Amino acid sequence: MTDIRPLNDRVAVAPQITPDDVAAIAAAGYVAIVNNRPDGEEPGQPTGAAIRAAAEAAGLTYATVPFGHEGIGEAQLDAMAAALAGADGPVLAYCRSGTRSCHLWALAAARAGRDPALLVGQAAGAGYDLAGLRPTLNALAART
Repeated sequence: MTDIRPLNDRVAVAPQITPDDVAAIAAAGYVAIVNNRPDGEEPGQPTGAAIRAAAEAAGLTYATVPFGHEGIGEAQLDAMAAALAGADGPVLAYCRSGTRSCHLWALAAARAGRDPALLVGQAAGAGYDLAGLRPTLNALAART
């Protein structure tokens, strides 16, 4: 199975998963998968449709909130927040390395009013450095 890195008790991130990983993800207690990776980003990458089919067959919900080099906008923040809020338990978000998923989670959480220092600490505990996002996290949290 892939390298799952919990950020807190409700959200974990991972590098690219495959349809074969989904049963183990469900067995680990995750109830939803969020795909933050656009299809076709690199040759041989599993399609979102294949992972969605495996997720649904395993009884998991599946959401697609892809983004690439164009960055994260309000639409992605809204969609990620909705996917996390709509889940009835732990969520696994994935992208190529897990970094984009971690960034999107942190930005959506800050926009919802979560403490940026806590978010940075949770990400660091999972091996992700959000120092470069700290000003944006602060600004988003201040808007609430």
